[in-house]
Amino acid sequence: MLKPQDIVIVLKILARGNESWSQGGLAVELGMSASEVNAGIKRAIASKLLRKHDQKVIPVKSAIEEFLIHGLKYVFPVERGEPTRGLPTAHAAPVFKDKFVESKNDLPPVWPDAEGDAKGYEMKPLYKSVPVAVKQDNVLYDYLAIIDVLRSGRAREINVAKNMLHKILKE
Repeated sequence: MLKPQDIVIVLKILARGNESWSQGGLAVELGMSASEVNAGIKRAIASKLLRKHDQKVIPVKSAIEEFLIHGLKYVFPVERGEPTRGLPTAHAAPVFKDKFVESKNDLPPVWPDAEGDAKGYEMKPLYKSVPVAVKQDNVLYDYLAIIDVLRSGRAREINVAKNMLHKILKE
């Protein structure tokens, strides 16, 4: 059974592209323990989101796309919290800057972070260390913001996020 941090691990592996990586390195970059990363990779392999090939772990992009678009919001629904300071996510994230017009009346969704530069309503990240991890990896930030739209967005936002995800996974 997948855990939320497994999705973060899968997206981090995707964000690395063709770069080599180690489980220990991923653990440090994601703010997780090495055993959490190892267990997450095993669960993602069992769920067919990753596969082993020649001693390497490879993302199964078609399965990832299908799961993120059609299953993620049901398995890991968004938990909306109180107003707080944090990092913008979902439709308010930098990756969507030119895609949507910000509403002046609504607070944007943010991942809670004391050093964050935005005031908004709390959207709990898939894993507690996400705000720290995305400060070091803009690509991971984009991917997680895209899937937050898939988990919480309106129809137009979701369609934009689906198209962005599809382009990412076809590269």
